[in-house]
Amino acid sequence: MSNQGLPDGRPAYGIQLPVQSQSTIYAEGWEAGAGVDDLVAIARAVEDAGFAYLAVCDHVAIPRRLASAMSTVWYDPVATLAHLAAVTERIRLLSHVAVVGLRHPLLSAKQYATLDHLSGGRLILGVGAGHVREEFEVLGVDFGQRGAVLDEAVDALRAALGPDEFPTHHGKFYDFEGLGQRPRPAQERVPVWVGGSSPAALRRAALKGDGWLSQGDPRDRLPSQIARLRRLREEAARGGAAVGCSEEPITVGAIAEPLYVGTPDWAVGRRTLSGAPEALADSLRAYGEMGVDQIQVRFRSRSRAELIDQIQAFGADVAPRLA
Repeated sequence: MSNQGLPDGRPAYGIQLPVQSQSTIYAEGWEAGAGVDDLVAIARAVEDAGFAYLAVCDHVAIPRRLASAMSTVWYDPVATLAHLAAVTERIRLLSHVAVVGLRHPLLSAKQYATLDHLSGGRLILGVGAGHVREEFEVLGVDFGQRGAVLDEAVDALRAALGPDEFPTHHGKFYDFEGLGQRPRPAQERVPVWVGGSSPAALRRAALKGDGWLSQGDPRDRLPSQIARLRRLREEAARGGAAVGCSEEPITVGAIAEPLYVGTPDWAVGRRTLSGAPEALADSLRAYGEMGVDQIQVRFRSRSRAELIDQIQAFGADVAPRLA
């Protein structure tokens, strides 16, 4: 593994799991009746198919005004990744994304350090600012300052997830020292990937992240976003700033269009990429040509069995052609 959290070499591919979050934007109809056994079977299929990571989302509570669109099904990321760590062996475990500003950094560090320890060093900590005002309000966090809170939370988490048993951080929102936490993470340095595509999120990723998690930028927008990301990072490095706490280039991610391997006999949607493995690989290779290091994929499906078939077909027939 590189210290950015991915296997050496390009390209890599990962997946945000179904079932664990069920927004109407992307959930399939069969997920409403699915449960833990389905989630475990899919996670194991993803690992067997050679995926670099599996990912889960984070919301604490969904207000009634948003429930019809977002649903209220959002598994806790730490509990879910810990369960999946116990039923897999190698695949990396990504929070995409943890709204870390909702929790004190020492609380998040305790949870994620334990997860990394128990999983043998497989955590990638994906973080984001969040967007649901009511979640912040009920937890006593200023929604209007969520960007500034996240900026500092990343710094505090760098300290709290580092090698020191007694980490130190002194900032505007968080202040701690002389408080010990064990177990420490199994990794010497937990990779932090920053999510979001706004100008502020892109700057945060450039200055503080080991990776950037694009939030659905279309293909025609990605090249300019990637160029800005790298320019900001290079300018900060030239100015003497420590960027991403890493000497390695930032890991750039993209979310691909929905996929269906083969010719579907049902309506998979006009945005879905479908067809022969060679054609899908040709299309996905364009992301690498833009400078993308890892592609997050999603498959259209009508059942757990069909989804696992798609995962297996992608791993066997599409992925080897991505290089």
